[in-house]
Amino acid sequence: MTRSISAGSKAFSAVLLLGLMAVPLPAAAHAILMESVPAVNATAQGPDIAFDLRFNSRIDHKRSRLTLTLPDQSQRVLPIDLAGADDRLDTKASLPPGAYTLRWQVLAIDGHITRGDVPFTVGGN
Repeated sequence: MTRSISAGSKAFSAVLLLGLMAVPLPAAAHAILMESVPAVNATAQGPDIAFDLRFNSRIDHKRSRLTLTLPDQSQRVLPIDLAGADDRLDTKASLPPGAYTLRWQVLAIDGHITRGDVPFTVGGN
């Protein structure tokens, strides 16, 4: 005995499948840097530089880190504004002219650590 599937059953199955595909699922992606100020390879006018890094997901401020590599290759850990937005790292620094690299390391809500670099230059007044 063969069974045939009715057109109504096929339509119901298609609607059910589309409905399941539309249900939002929790994000499993790592934190990705979406935007930075200063931008990658940009020149910022100093000496007072405001750093603002925006990510694609919430991050844990207390377990994140910003490290600045100075023109002489020494490094300095920058304090993070713990009251900042859930998807941003913000801080400030007073810097003389030169080439710098801001290294960021964040713990995303998915539990993964990601890191990257933002090279930039501070120009004179």
